[in-house]
Amino acid sequence: MFITRAVLGAAALAASLSLAHAQERTARIVSGFAPGGTADLVARVAAEAVAPHLGVRPVVETRTGASGMLALEMVARGPKDGSMVFQCPMGTLVINPELPGAVMSVDPRTALVPIANVALSSYGMVTGARSPYQSVADVVNAARARPGTVTYASAGVGTAQHLSGARMEVMANVSMTHVPYRGAAPGVLDLIAGRADFMVTNLGDVTRQIQGGELRLLALADPVGVPQFAGAPRIADTIPGLEVAGWFGLCGPTGMAPAAIRQWAEAVRLGLQNPDLRQRLLENGLTPIVEGPEEFANRMQRDRDAWGDTIRRANIRAE
Repeated sequence: MFITRAVLGAAALAASLSLAHAQERTARIVSGFAPGGTADLVARVAAEAVAPHLGVRPVVETRTGASGMLALEMVARGPKDGSMVFQCPMGTLVINPELPGAVMSVDPRTALVPIANVALSSYGMVTGARSPYQSVADVVNAARARPGTVTYASAGVGTAQHLSGARMEVMANVSMTHVPYRGAAPGVLDLIAGRADFMVTNLGDVTRQIQGGELRLLALADPVGVPQFAGAPRIADTIPGLEVAGWFGLCGPTGMAPAAIRQWAEAVRLGLQNPDLRQRLLENGLTPIVEGPEEFANRMQRDRDAWGDTIRRANIRAE
């Protein structure tokens, strides 16, 4: 009987997981952010996607705190047999290590290895529905006319939202005021209430508010876009070269068994062919993507260089 290498590999990984966890017979995807957010959604979609191809159904375990670093440390110090992986978001993996003054118990650049990318996260520039701003040009012109008075919200100092606003200041040669919040949700509430002017953020955080009429989408921040907002302009139409996109993938601890890395990556590739799971990601402003360890590592390095440049040019430090 013909048996494919993928099936053999999945069986081998399932056997190794069973040996490592003889009693619970499970694998874990550890997420560093609270249930209900985009990172948690991706972790749960990934768990559902890989289950048929690993032979075990991974459990999503949430370990919040320190911008995802507690979860990262847990995986970095955990077993290397493939039984525990980290749902690795862009900010934790490539932005935090570049921030001067950031306190990290482990260095993501050396503590983890890439397994596979799962989803690209489109960003959008949004403002409150009652805001006077109807376009990116309106915001830029107001910032030039009244330096320092236009405000942009973020999910905290050093987050992708913060750096996106800072990148806009640098590239448009304007001065604006950064207003950090403890997460994207309170920032969105202040946008709706008119207490902040705009935010460049993950569409997964604001799609429902845009569709519900509470927020106005001024532009998308990447060239790919999403089906829900196919006709939206791009920030780069007004500020050439300004593009922002995030991602959510899976990483393992350094020293993870190569066979386990390969089989997790193959399970992601096969699992993301499921149209229902792809649709669930798309509905939340995410684009399914299949990138194996090498491609994912290359993306990490490119983004680390780009965000590091923004951090240095804007003189941003961790708080």
